[in-house]
Amino acid sequence: MKIPASEAQEDMYKEAKSNYFNSPSLDVSVAFPQATPASIFPPCASDYYQFDDLLTPEEQAVRIKVRKCMEKEVAPIMAKYWEKAEFPFEVVPKLGALRVAGGSIKGYGCPNLSITANAIATAEVARVDASCSTFILVHSSLAMLTIEGQKQKYLPSLAELKTVACWALTEPDYGSDASALRTTARKVEGGWILDGQKRWIGNSTFADVLVIFARNTSTNQINGFILKKNTPGLQATKIDNKIGLRIVQNGDILLKNTFVPDEDRLPGVNSFQDTNKVLAVSRVMVAWQPIGISMGVYDMCHRYLKERKQFGAPLAAFQINQQKLVQMLGNIQAMVLVGWRLCKLYEGGKMTPGHASMGKSWISLRARETVSLGRELLGGNGILADFLVAKAFCDLEPIYTYEGTYDINTLVTGREVTGIASFKPAASSNRSRL
Repeated sequence: MKIPASEAQEDMYKEAKSNYFNSPSLDVSVAFPQATPASIFPPCASDYYQFDDLLTPEEQAVRIKVRKCMEKEVAPIMAKYWEKAEFPFEVVPKLGALRVAGGSIKGYGCPNLSITANAIATAEVARVDASCSTFILVHSSLAMLTIEGQKQKYLPSLAELKTVACWALTEPDYGSDASALRTTARKVEGGWILDGQKRWIGNSTFADVLVIFARNTSTNQINGFILKKNTPGLQATKIDNKIGLRIVQNGDILLKNTFVPDEDRLPGVNSFQDTNKVLAVSRVMVAWQPIGISMGVYDMCHRYLKERKQFGAPLAAFQINQQKLVQMLGNIQAMVLVGWRLCKLYEGGKMTPGHASMGKSWISLRARETVSLGRELLGGNGILADFLVAKAFCDLEPIYTYEGTYDINTLVTGREVTGIASFKPAASSNRSRL
């Protein structure tokens, strides 16, 4: 009797495996007892220049409140969810209780924080988990800030995170050149018909409220619309196989003959310039994500180097490790002060798109260097999510790219300081729409 190939292969695999092959992994604290994993988050050690003194008592209170919540509620579970690329819905009520969603919006149940307080909250969330900070940023600094004429209808629930929002601008064919988007909005009796596709939309697979941008077929201008979850013709599916921000549920959105009533057309979005106004504010918040990530990585390395021993001494006793740690610390001081000044420019009505773009791009670049040094310092444990640094290393990559890539943001600032736009090849006769 001939044994089927599949059965023969299965028998071969069984023989190759040990009797302990399917045993569960050792808990990291048992497998590596010499250093504390990030589930017990290290104390903050990165405020070397005492930046906290520049904050108001209210801003300091926001920092303390968010830090306590993140260290207690999110740090113990983040590696598990990151590994599975699943969203921790269990922490949403706890994040909602912080009352930071809605940031600087006044009224409608929103906290009316200063831009600086909003930025500090963003950094403190990102310090422990970048995915959670992206979840809140998309919900709050993009979607909630875009809603104008329907504030009373949507904002109170969104402010408490009883409902969740997403913000859909990017399309498969249009990322940096978002102003050329192809999703259409056609006027019909009583509303609009939307058709098109969006990609990389955070929160989209479970959002209750979806802010969608589409081209008005009559005016050829970009308009904004609010869609509700499960609207006929709307579909959002998860993008798999990401290596960064794995907890964030980025999705592909398909719109096929999707009806939106007139009451859910956003009156404040009549052109791409209106969208850019929201992006300018959100870029300030995005700039604080790499600051928070770098703070967390530094804190982890600071503790690890004192706990981990080689050659009979703690790693912190070696000159090259101290040099790398101080380089990381210096980067963080500079990043924080640039981020703080960006907030003050905004609060004083002096911030330009070039300011926001340079802040986001430069801080992201310095954060990349900082996190890379942290990965080196942790050696083999620098590739384990259990010790934060590897996860932060991966999470920083999409942040370096979204809300304007490093290169595009430098060109925004370059246009502002030279007066010459260089977004398109010199041979192109069309004027850039960015």
